[in-house]
Amino acid sequence: MNTKIIATASLLALLTSSAAFAGDIYKWTDADGNVHYGDKPVGDTQIERVGIASQPTDPATVQAMTQARSDARAQAAEDKAAAAADEPSAEDLRTEAQERAQKCTSYRQQMQTFVASRRLYREDESGERVYLDEEQTRAARERVENQINEFCNS
Repeated sequence: MNTKIIATASLLALLTSSAAFAGDIYKWTDADGNVHYGDKPVGDTQIERVGIASQPTDPATVQAMTQARSDARAQAAEDKAAAAADEPSAEDLRTEAQERAQKCTSYRQQMQTFVASRRLYREDESGERVYLDEEQTRAARERVENQINEFCNS
């Protein structure tokens, strides 16, 4: 029976101590009209008890939230770095533009040769000229026109 009394007394002490830690908050207005808050009522003015509920913070939950935020920031930084790596630099863009301009000039010169020449030819493995027939000439001109459109019009 003594253990029941001790257990009951311990439980009662625990309940009253947690209530003491929770505490009450009071609100009052002084003579000058200023609003004050405190854990002890002061003066003879009208005092209002403010109901504030609080719960202890779970450290595991806080740590999980902090870790999730940290992971999200790290992922965002990685994504940003990957996107920046995928974008061509200004130097790359300049080089590409120069290459396109050179190809454009080359294909335009080739088209001028096609227009000025009466007959088109290609050289075979032994360096001999092989003249193109009408169909081959038309296909060659069409191919060069497509290259001009690709490299000169963008």
